[in-house]
Amino acid sequence: MDTDALATTPETRLTALGITLPGAAPSPIGSFRNIRCSGNMIYVSGQGPVHADGTLIRGKVGSEVTAEEAREHAKLVALNILSALRDALGSLDRVRGVVKLLGLVNADPDFERHPFVIDGASDLLAQIFGKNGIHARSSFGVGSLPNRIPVEIEAIFEISPQPADDQPR
Repeated sequence: MDTDALATTPETRLTALGITLPGAAPSPIGSFRNIRCSGNMIYVSGQGPVHADGTLIRGKVGSEVTAEEAREHAKLVALNILSALRDALGSLDRVRGVVKLLGLVNADPDFERHPFVIDGASDLLAQIFGKNGIHARSSFGVGSLPNRIPVEIEAIFEISPQPADDQPR
């Protein structure tokens, strides 16, 4: 679906696609925060596949989780990333574009479809941000991830400056 033709902002694209973001981003599980801004860049810490009700998806890709399932999990991770962004910025419309993703796949040693899995997140971001959603990316397999999650993704975005009359979030 060509979301650029349907809507002009990320928030209207979400609506046009029928996508509802989780009400709040999952809380960090360590001594860090979800978001860090520096200039016009915003860094989103690694997010995992957590449903809005707090249910965590677990499993090793290749033996317990199929590549197709893990790709859907990567989509959920992208939604959690967007939720963290919206929490920090107030609106996804402040996002100028997706700069880079780093995707980690908790995979069996012989699993080879890491890019396919992380495409779940990449494709969703391209739908929401249009041509500005096409990004640089790395994806690779790891022997384990926290809480046995199958996928973790961190992201870097470019944002518009905050209007002078807005209070910092």
